[in-house]
Amino acid sequence: MQVTLERWGPDDLVLLERANSPEMTRFVGGPEADAELAQRHSDYLTLWDTGEVRMFRVVVDGDAAGYAGWWEEDHDGMPVYEIGCVVEPRWQGRGIASTALSEVVRMAAATGDRHVIVGYANVDNAASNALCRRVGFTLVGTGEFPSDDGDSRMSVNVWMIDTSGVLDHRRDQAIR
Repeated sequence: MQVTLERWGPDDLVLLERANSPEMTRFVGGPEADAELAQRHSDYLTLWDTGEVRMFRVVVDGDAAGYAGWWEEDHDGMPVYEIGCVVEPRWQGRGIASTALSEVVRMAAATGDRHVIVGYANVDNAASNALCRRVGFTLVGTGEFPSDDGDSRMSVNVWMIDTSGVLDHRRDQAIR
């Protein structure tokens, strides 16, 4: 099985639509409106040129299986890349998300301009939390985010990878 990442393209809105099911969005507040999906798709395309977003189609043996990428964010005043990965149900449980997310982390780290990569996983989403752990993220705390529905809040685990060693150095200093 070959897993590759391909740059997000104009025809990839269908990937967002397929992942916009109650099953796939239950840990982020439920499906998004069509207009929100269209805007996100547009952002993935247009913000590539500025470097603010890097989104990729996850391809398994020639078939689109989901998407993964990163975008610029701030976490507690620190510039970070936030990552995300979505693999459709028929492809889950085969290591595809781990492979795709590991490659996203490698590519984000190689950009060199932000050294901390963060992932937020709903505290009740065992699969996403296990994925973060498997890829090498460290659980650094919890937080609360608005759900995609905008009407509720969700508790998340905060997972980080420091590609420069700065956070590890700070942590070591605090332990002494």
